Amino acid sequence: MKEIIDTINAVVWSNALIFLCLAAGVYFSIATKFLQVTYLKEMLTLLFKGESSKRGVSSFQAFAIAISGRVGTGNIAGVATAIAMGGPGAIFWMWVIAFLGAASAFVESTLGQIYKEVNDGEYRGGPAYYIEKGIGKKWYAILFAFATILATAIFMPGVQSNSIALSMDNAFNLPVEYTGIFITALLAVIILGGVKRISKVAEIVIPVMAGAYILMAMVIISINITEVPAVFALIFKSAFNMEAAFSGVFGMAIAWGVKRGIYSNEAGQGTAPHAASAAEVSHPVKQGLVQAFSVYVDTLFVCTATALMILFTGQFNVVNPDGGFIVENLPGIAYGPEYTQFAVASQFPSLGAGFVAISLLFFAFTTIMAYYYIAETNLSYLIRKTHNKWGIWVLRLAILGATFYGTIKTAEMAWTMGDIGVGLMAWLNIIAIILLRKPAFKALKDYQRQKKEGKDPVFIAKDVGIENADFWVKRD
Repeated sequence: MKEIIDTINAVVWSNALIFLCLAAGVYFSIATKFLQVTYLKEMLTLLFKGESSKRGVSSFQAFAIAISGRVGTGNIAGVATAIAMGGPGAIFWMWVIAFLGAASAFVESTLGQIYKEVNDGEYRGGPAYYIEKGIGKKWYAILFAFATILATAIFMPGVQSNSIALSMDNAFNLPVEYTGIFITALLAVIILGGVKRISKVAEIVIPVMAGAYILMAMVIISINITEVPAVFALIFKSAFNMEAAFSGVFGMAIAWGVKRGIYSNEAGQGTAPHAASAAEVSHPVKQGLVQAFSVYVDTLFVCTATALMILFTGQFNVVNPDGGFIVENLPGIAYGPEYTQFAVASQFPSLGAGFVAISLLFFAFTTIMAYYYIAETNLSYLIRKTHNKWGIWVLRLAILGATFYGTIKTAEMAWTMGDIGVGLMAWLNIIAIILLRKPAFKALKDYQRQKKEGKDPVFIAKDVGIENADFWVKRD
């Protein structure tokens, strides 16, 4: 089984996918005139505007749902894995894919809004919806929906729950089975409340947990402030093969930086459009810009904070592709959340492991919540005409089972299955948003025109020549 899974992972995560992700980010950045920079102020303004409705959530709630999906194990254990497999230079490539990915995130989230619909009294949307309506390929949309349900309900929850269990065991000697029972029961209570309860929990938990974690990182950075130039120099030199110690993993730095960057910030993967579609906004571009900003929060803030803590304190290993380690500061630990736990503990011995374990609990748990919402949205797409409630219950049992199972399986197996899930979605979605780029660009031009006229932009699909966007008919 392990050989089969490893083989599938190698095919899915070939260099072709890494190139496709980077190329798409470059193309969308140029085509939008680098809106991830020029519209940064607008992103922050829009983040706190708008209110929820009976059918949709507010911009900030949709942002919180998306962030809960983006900010997870990838920000703690994923960063450690990138350093372990690609050296410090992998962090630079995580930054690159975040910067370029912000443009991809804008396009996919704007498309999610353009082609959303009302289903069972709630806004629903995402790649399956815009593939069917925008590209006109029903089979492609069904394929994405099935792949996404498989990824977010079966493959990916185990990565999050496994990291929670490992960190709890390391910090509190808590048996992984007990952790599994606790988080599975808590997840059941939340997902039974639907998208409204998920958005409410995310809206409260995300700012608190991210703020506390970044605050801890800032304290450690301030303690080691004199090391900042040396650490950044190490990252840049390693990224461009100018650091002799890590020359053996130069190619791995790019591959693992992009791979873990996409896993962490999910730009272009196709997850964020589901949350973006749930927002109550007057123009699709508004939520597209908000979701672009969420990529920055994930990678440039949270992932960088983790990387700096690990590199400042030297609590990491770097694997030699030919066997053994190039750097082995933590004997017996290949990679995982322990890097970050040891990094914090080296500065605050009585606090480190427990603080990171609690942070990871919130990070990873809210990610599993987001996975459920994404899976339910795609199931809703598949059964929207039959309103089959049994399907929803099967989905709930599946994700609860996968979450518990993830706590007791090996970390390597959990990450490999998670990577397959991410890779499948990324392949299908990036191709789709490249084919569907024109509606997103038309919406952006319409938004820019109305802003220049001093208006609060309101979107009417037919006015900009976009068909099958049935929700966006003429509005009062």
